[in-house]
Amino acid sequence: MKAHIAAVAAVLASAAAAAAQTHTTIRHHTVAESTAAPVRPEVTQAEAALDRKDYAAAEPLLKKAVSDDARDYRAWFDLGLLYKATNRRADAIDAYRNSVAADSSFFESNFNLGVTLAAAGQNAEAARYLRAAAALKPLTSPEHNRAQAYAALGEVLAQNNDPQGALAAFHSAEELEPRNAALHVSAGRALESSGALDAAAAEFTRAAELDPQSSEALAGIANLDMRAHRLPEAEAALRKFLAANPQNAAAHLQLGRVLAAQNKNPEAAAEIESALKLQPGDLEAERELAGLHAAARQYDQAAQDYRALLQRDPGNPDLHFAYGTVLMDQHNFSAAEPELLAAARVKPTAEVLGNLAVVAAENQHYPLVLQALDSRAKIVPESAGTWFLRATALDHMHEATQNPDMLKQAIAGYKQFLAASNGRNPDNEWKARHRLIALEAKK
Repeated sequence: MKAHIAAVAAVLASAAAAAAQTHTTIRHHTVAESTAAPVRPEVTQAEAALDRKDYAAAEPLLKKAVSDDARDYRAWFDLGLLYKATNRRADAIDAYRNSVAADSSFFESNFNLGVTLAAAGQNAEAARYLRAAAALKPLTSPEHNRAQAYAALGEVLAQNNDPQGALAAFHSAEELEPRNAALHVSAGRALESSGALDAAAAEFTRAAELDPQSSEALAGIANLDMRAHRLPEAEAALRKFLAANPQNAAAHLQLGRVLAAQNKNPEAAAEIESALKLQPGDLEAERELAGLHAAARQYDQAAQDYRALLQRDPGNPDLHFAYGTVLMDQHNFSAAEPELLAAARVKPTAEVLGNLAVVAAENQHYPLVLQALDSRAKIVPESAGTWFLRATALDHMHEATQNPDMLKQAIAGYKQFLAASNGRNPDNEWKARHRLIALEAKK
């Protein structure tokens, strides 16, 4: 369960994805208003076609414009928009490059080139153009669009393993738009990735103050609390998140895990059940719910859960082990043994082999007891419990065969048990001493 709590990025993936800002390209067809250069008629016609999303009509007009004048930065910019809209990223990058080459002072071309390069994974070059854009004056909403350029730069630098540069960029964005909750979320994410968790928490908290309904901010706070294993705080953050996002299956599941880690099993089961109603078929969640039923000693329900899971994943050794253990807890030893054997064949852990030895002893399959214990002893040292199981198995086998070697081994096993137990298992120690008296008399 602790491993699940640590894996916060995967569990709240939907919220984290929402937190990642998607910086879309900027469209402006008012470029001519900022320059004395005349606009070619075909560019004006093409822009009208772009507004109608009539890309087939716009493309030949724009290609003619750049063919007639390779320095027409507006036509190149419009071509970049067209290529982006028609999923031709490489062509869009080339078009934006040509627009910037024709006029490097045009914010929109620098910004669009930067975010398109970033989308292509070319972060180092993307940072160059986004940094240039942030220093320029956009045609419209200058503070907002420059803030977006700084935020996009911050995300690129964070992905490029430059957390300090990313933070500087986000802080520049926040200075331009101090009440923009999304910018604080982005800064929080960059701080978190750099390991500055307290500073990240401050950014997420500020974002939540600015926008109490921000699922991204609430998810960030919850994730940080879980990373720090502040379980009560994580529980409170997740409950607040779910109050705003009651249909988020991942958050219900994570809250269930946090509650389980605090031994609040009934509440944990209810949250995982809610997650499964919203997102049926999640095998991992179903396994956790079965485990909660087992922990609550609801063995009938747990056995039913594990049977259903094994029908869908029959080769899973962990499911065979869990099901076999539940059957063992029900004292259904004959049914438990084949399940534990199936687990041991694929994944012979010390715990699997120990349970198999216990079940085999109850079933009077004494050679299997010794086989399981011998395998277990190769992984971990013997304990008082395993010495007692070994001694009693050898004792029973000696009774059946009168084999003198088994007699010696049984005596040695009981003595090893008594030395290891040293008063901690009085009932079994009493049995061992009385069996030693009987066995020693047969030597």
